[in-house]
Amino acid sequence: MYIHRNECCCRLWRASSTAGGLFTFPLISESSDIGRFRLTQPQVSSIVLAGMIGQYPVAPLVGMAIDRVGPWACSLTSAFLFATGFGLFSLEFRNAQNIPTQAPSSWAFYRLFLFYFLVGLGTVTSYFSSLFSASKNFPRNSGLAAGTTMALFGLSPLILSIFASAWFTRPQGGLNVGSYTAFLAILTGVIHIIGAINLRVEPPLEDTFTDSTFNAHTHNQDDSEDPPETMPLLSRPVAVKTYGRIWDVLRDYDFWILAATTLLAIGSCEMVIANIGTIAMTLPAQKSVSRIPTAFNTLSGTSAVTTQVQLLSLFNTLSRIITGPMADFISPVASYLPSGLLMLPPQHKISRVVFLFGAIALMVLSFLWMIFGVTNQQQIWIFSVGIGIAYGSIFTVLPSLVASIWGTATLARNFGLITYSPFIGTSIFSYLYAFVASAAVETQDKDGYSAGACVGKRCWRLTFIICAASGLVATSLSGALWKRWRGRL
Repeated sequence: MYIHRNECCCRLWRASSTAGGLFTFPLISESSDIGRFRLTQPQVSSIVLAGMIGQYPVAPLVGMAIDRVGPWACSLTSAFLFATGFGLFSLEFRNAQNIPTQAPSSWAFYRLFLFYFLVGLGTVTSYFSSLFSASKNFPRNSGLAAGTTMALFGLSPLILSIFASAWFTRPQGGLNVGSYTAFLAILTGVIHIIGAINLRVEPPLEDTFTDSTFNAHTHNQDDSEDPPETMPLLSRPVAVKTYGRIWDVLRDYDFWILAATTLLAIGSCEMVIANIGTIAMTLPAQKSVSRIPTAFNTLSGTSAVTTQVQLLSLFNTLSRIITGPMADFISPVASYLPSGLLMLPPQHKISRVVFLFGAIALMVLSFLWMIFGVTNQQQIWIFSVGIGIAYGSIFTVLPSLVASIWGTATLARNFGLITYSPFIGTSIFSYLYAFVASAAVETQDKDGYSAGACVGKRCWRLTFIICAASGLVATSLSGALWKRWRGRL
């Protein structure tokens, strides 16, 4: 069993660290290759949005498949979706080399939209198979298991962007999109097929506290007898309402408060992740030594986009690595026994909701920095770091919050329901950004296409003001959850 768990960990590492190709779209959007399709800013945003929101509509179904069939099936599905989506995306760009420069995009936009949507579906099946395989195989360290898996997933865009820069970037014209996406199709397809072989959920190595242990203790009439060693100190089981049906969860007010919080927070963050390339290119490059750490010190416009993608990925990863174990240590959460009893945790130092509250507050400060502080490309790194930390921290604590409030038996399904919120939020904020940026471009043809890029803070100032205000609302909602869940989280 130990050997199998070790093999499972290795496959989780490989799958998670290569599953984030979706988030390297900023490299694609700044390549000269995409110019042949003559796409408007709303169309470009729609393509990346197809991938981003493609993660969410089927999330509850993927969760139920993992609960009932197992993560191996979703890993196999990921292999098919990644290979198909990236493969057809690559083929479309290769065929575009024969299209005259001034030719209209015709149906190409809709095909690219569909292909990237398949990539989004592949991302959610890969993400869920890795996340819940880790969480269910290591239930006593769910924060560490989820944080590590999410950290690898967050590191994936950094790894893949390094490959893109080293192997697929031309001196003139930027990324060779056709070759890069073909590479992703082969890499992700092979790795997820291999991962499907060993992604199984093993029974716990030992049950530290079961229903039978609790019943034997509570029915023991000898008051002098010490409690069994398997009973956690200071833990206390209480009867609570069960949430076996979807309707039971949807009737819970806490569900809607958490859903609204994630809609506003994750929606804003994913808008930035999807459009960081065009955001960076709206500002002038400062021809002086940057304050970015040496490994990320870039001066040219093209490399500035790669830098922001790497910073987002790196600090997204670091926040997941740190937040998961820290939350387990200082904020143990309630857990459900098989009978439905809720085992309240020992006295913890701080509520786990604090991590959610703090991450959203950091997100708000990051948007305010862009609105009032940034003047050139080299200053955007502070923004990328803040958004990366906020995004990673929110997604790391979210599964444990869902498990503690509504139980682990239907964890994947309930987490999938919560992810409908980012599905809506990402769509709203991404199109807000796209139309604000498009309106700021002065020269456009009758189809809305402009050969020139949007320049200046006017391209996104209004969008970021709305995002900052939405973040303030989300912090208020998370504060309400903090008060409502006191003692359980």
